[in-house]
Order: sequence, then structure tokens, then C-alpha cells
Amino acid sequence: MAAAAAPRLHSVFVYGTLLADEVVRVLLKRVPPSSPAILHNYHRFSIKGRVYPAILPVDCKNVAGEVLQGITDQELDVLDSFEDVEYERRAVEVSLVDNSEKLIVDAYIWGNKDDPNLYGEWDFEEWKRLHLEDYLVMTTEFMEELEKPQD
Repeated sequence: MAAAAAPRLHSVFVYGTLLADEVVRVLLKRVPPSSPAILHNYHRFSIKGRVYPAILPVDCKNVAGEVLQGITDQELDVLDSFEDVEYERRAVEVSLVDNSEKLIVDAYIWGNKDDPNLYGEWDFEEWKRLHLEDYLVMTTEFMEELEKPQD
């Protein structure tokens, strides 16, 4: 009997609400290993009326985040659903902070590059202080809905 092919694992650059281990744990039922990383020539914007950020290409700007490693296909499906239709998952090159190694990873890029609701710079620590608690409630409700048996 032939051995089953090893599952393909993914690496995903996160830069917003998924920097919070608490949010990742609700979505994936675990906190995967991660490494601090920089995405060059992108900017992390705030979005009017939303508590989460968007990133878009901007010359000479950098976005600090983390690369989540060892993400399974099923976990990637959960992240795709969570990130919704306004984001496009694309391959980007990041530099790991620890050793400057360059990696090609997935990242969720805002779909509308001309969105008039993007402004300023999104702040993770401020988000954590003001919105983490409510966001965890919303994320838990999202997962309960996602995991409901389909009729």
C-alpha cells in the first residue's frame, strides 16, 4: 500500500488582529509556531468604521508582523473564510527579523487599492487595549457559525 502524501503546509504573514494569539487560538484551535517578519514596500492602514487593518503596496514603507508556520489546508480554509471577500490571499516575500532570511508566504491583501476608507496607520497595541475582548466574542461566534453542520 502506498504511503499517503504528506500534507502540504503553508506559511502565512499576519499583520493585524491575527497577531493576537487569543484570536488565532479561537480560529485554529492552536497557536502555530511563528517568527517575526517584515513585509517591505507595504503599508498597514486603518479602515474607517472597522477595527481591523488593511495592507497595500506602498513604496518605501514596511509592515511588521509574524509568519505563522505549519498551517494546514483546512486551517488555511478557515483563515480564507475569516478574512472575507475584501481581502485577496497573495504570495509575498517577507524578511525574517531574526536572521534576515527571505521567504515567500501567503498574506491577505486589501482588494480595493483605491478604497477611500483607508487612512493613517493601524496600531496593534491600541487595538488590543480597546477591541480585543469584543473581537474575541465576534471570532468565537464566527467559528460557531462556520462549524455548524450544513443542511
